[in-house]
This record gives sequence, C-alpha cells and structure tokens, in this order.
Amino acid sequence: MRDAGRFLPGLLLAVGCVFVWNARSQAAVPLSAPLASVLRDVPGYRTQEQRISEDERRIAGMSDYVARIYWRDSVPAFTTFVSYYERQTQGKTIHSPRNCLPGAGWEVMTATTQDVMLDGRPVTLNRSLLRNGAATAVVFYWYQGRGRLVANEYAVKWNLLRDAALEGHTEEALVRVVVPLPRTDEPPRAGKALAEAEALGADIAARLARDVGRVMPVSE
Repeated sequence: MRDAGRFLPGLLLAVGCVFVWNARSQAAVPLSAPLASVLRDVPGYRTQEQRISEDERRIAGMSDYVARIYWRDSVPAFTTFVSYYERQTQGKTIHSPRNCLPGAGWEVMTATTQDVMLDGRPVTLNRSLLRNGAATAVVFYWYQGRGRLVANEYAVKWNLLRDAALEGHTEEALVRVVVPLPRTDEPPRAGKALAEAEALGADIAARLARDVGRVMPVSE
C-alpha cells in the first residue's frame, strides 16, 4: 500500500494530461428534461425565481442553472441552486462552494457531512454552518451526475478526470440548499432554530436530489 501511494501522484498527473488532451473531444450531454422543472413547487411555500448576470454565468461556465427562493408567508424559508455543466473542460469546471461562499462574504463556522435518506437509502451530503455579519445559514450541497451523487471533493475530481479520459463525457450538476436561521441571542431558541433548519434542509435536499436525478442524462 505504501508503494502504491508513491505512484498515485504520477497516476493522477497522467490521467490529468489525458483529460486536458481529450477536452475538445468530449461529448456535450444535454439534460433529459428542462432544469427549470426541478422542484418547481413545494407544498406550503411560494417560489420566486432568481437570476444571475450573464457575466457571472459566463465566468462560472455553466450550461444551465435554476435558482429559487421559497417563501413561507412573508419570510424566505430556504433557497435552492442547481448549476448544470453539459461538459467540463479546462477552466470550465464546477467551482466548489468551499471557495465561492467565503468569496461572497460568508464565513464557514463548521463544515462536515450528513447522511440523508433518499429512496430508502442513506446518501452523504456536505453540510456547513455559515455566517455573514449577523446572518447565519445552514447549507447542504453535493455533486450529481454520471450516475453518482457525491459529496467528497477529492472523489469528485478523481471521477471527473477518470470519466473524461475513459468515457469522453463529464456532465455534472452542483446542487445546493441554503436555509437561513432567524436572528436570536437566546441560546435555547438558537439551538432549536438550528435543529429546525437542519431538519428542513435535509428534507429539501432529499427532494431536490430526487428531482435532479429525474432530469439528468441517463447513464449508459
């Protein structure tokens, strides 16, 4: 095992070179159904579409996206974001929220993983607690595509390099759920609010993952 570990960096470099060489020949794989149809309605909430600028979309390199706020009465209960890449090439790959969110002013207070139930089986998602000034939020995110739902960033990169080299396609989606916490200075209420936000986030994440799977290309 120790000897195998010595060769791993070289192997990754070789596969990476094949990925770059093969980038132009990758197939662009369209979605099976419109991304806008994903989690369009959630009972008990009203939705509001969000838009990002063309410059932001161009820099991110995504092929399509859907972003929504879900309101309960006059309060934003949670948001969802799904960005889809029909193929990923050098400089046009999914950006990890670990890098993007701090750049937007959010401080990562805790970062871990959490299992949620999806169609009777547990799947592992990333879960973070973020702060931006007086605002705090629970965030769930993961990567979904090519028949996989993955949280681990290293596994995502390895799968990308391997599939680019061997399969010639790299379509994938970044999926995110953000649940803001109400502002309170009372520890008991804060603890209860966090537990409720985590429960809501896990429930919405499972629904969203299922619906994203519905529109993703069918893996051959």
